[in-house]
Amino acid sequence: MKKALLLHSSREGQTVKILRAMEKTLSDEYQCELVDLHSASSVNLADYDKVLIGASIRYGHLNKKLYQFIETHLSILKEKKAAFFCVNLTARKPGKDTPEGSVYVKKFLKLSPWQPELIGVFAGALYYPRYRLFDRVMIQFIMRITGGETDTTKEVEYTNWDKVTEFSERFRSL
Repeated sequence: MKKALLLHSSREGQTVKILRAMEKTLSDEYQCELVDLHSASSVNLADYDKVLIGASIRYGHLNKKLYQFIETHLSILKEKKAAFFCVNLTARKPGKDTPEGSVYVKKFLKLSPWQPELIGVFAGALYYPRYRLFDRVMIQFIMRITGGETDTTKEVEYTNWDKVTEFSERFRSL
């Protein structure tokens, strides 16, 4: 059976949840391994037929370790069938949920030496009750500015699961 490596850089877990859904779509054809990118130093990308990296935005930025990982593994990422997706709350708005409309993807492509052939953008989730006080207040402030949910007792999932399945199918056919 072919092997797919599903790497994540996730803060609150929505990126992992999205990868798990993708794993279900891929599992009939691929043996999938889900790995935290932040602890993936011992993973040999050459052992996999495909590589998928999912990363979340926090306060407008992707984690620096994502870029370090890409630089370390750049040559193999360019050789492999590899894809990338970004998870953020801005993608809850129409037009911001595409690679062309996402400021975060544009920034990623500008900063990254790796230019994936397949890129996705998915809306994340608000988990107010799970956040530390500082994060809860900051995220609430950002949501107030952007016209989003501000009730800190709520958990709201914005992820479009049909879009996730569609991306999984596109990744499978790479």
